[in-house]
Amino acid sequence: MKIAYQGIAGSYSESCAKYMFPGVETISCKTFDECFETASSDDDIRAIIPESNKTTGNIGVEYLIFKYRLNIYEEFFFPIDHNLIGVKGSKLNDIKNVYSHAQALSQASKFLKKNNFSANVRADTAGSAKYISEENDKSKGAIASKLSAEIYNLEILKEKIQDDKDNFTRFLIMGKEIIQPDLKKKNYITSLLFKLRDKPAALYSALSGFAINGVNMTKLQSFPEKNSFSSFFFLCDIDGHLDEKKIKNSLEELAFHCEDMHVLGVYKAHEFREKK
Repeated sequence: MKIAYQGIAGSYSESCAKYMFPGVETISCKTFDECFETASSDDDIRAIIPESNKTTGNIGVEYLIFKYRLNIYEEFFFPIDHNLIGVKGSKLNDIKNVYSHAQALSQASKFLKKNNFSANVRADTAGSAKYISEENDKSKGAIASKLSAEIYNLEILKEKIQDDKDNFTRFLIMGKEIIQPDLKKKNYITSLLFKLRDKPAALYSALSGFAINGVNMTKLQSFPEKNSFSSFFFLCDIDGHLDEKKIKNSLEELAFHCEDMHVLGVYKAHEFREKK
């Protein structure tokens, strides 16, 4: 198995992939679209996709989830610990300019303000680490992962500088092959896409089946169909396994109100959910 991720070596996506699957071969992709395309072309390749972050919300990959409809095998809540890194021999008081992705800079804004650092937005965190390694300037630092520091031979000047120390990103492991776990005494998530028929109160009617059958919905997000402001798809996560009677009954009721419905996957709920 290989894991495709968006970004360059040292990204948080690659860090998560290597944490989940030690020793796995990873494939760098320039865009999320390329990442989905790579996984959809080969059964032996999985895509690791950041779906949402605890502090900044959705990452914005919903349209690609709809476009490629890859199967979801697993979810993983990975801690995003931001680190200030610099070139070898640099110290914290040497740093003047800090480079990183806009979200990383935002998530470490208190640290940057406290130290009077100038924030500079770049395309991604790992790319920022690579940039300062090439510049070899002690006054330039980057906010990135520990893996980035290792790959680009940089010094970690300060660990865990994010404002929210409990900062997690939900990653999805996705692929072409359809695999569904057997129903056991575990907690499961069923993810699906659906598009409603064009009729009044369609969403209210469609969701009634979940309430009647006592099914908990943990995510419901709408997004417009391509080239449309009036046609919407919904991305939905529900607690339970597709083989449970209450889930089957709920989805049968939902399907009655839908023009299109597609189950993205059934997978074990990550233990992080039990802590929150």
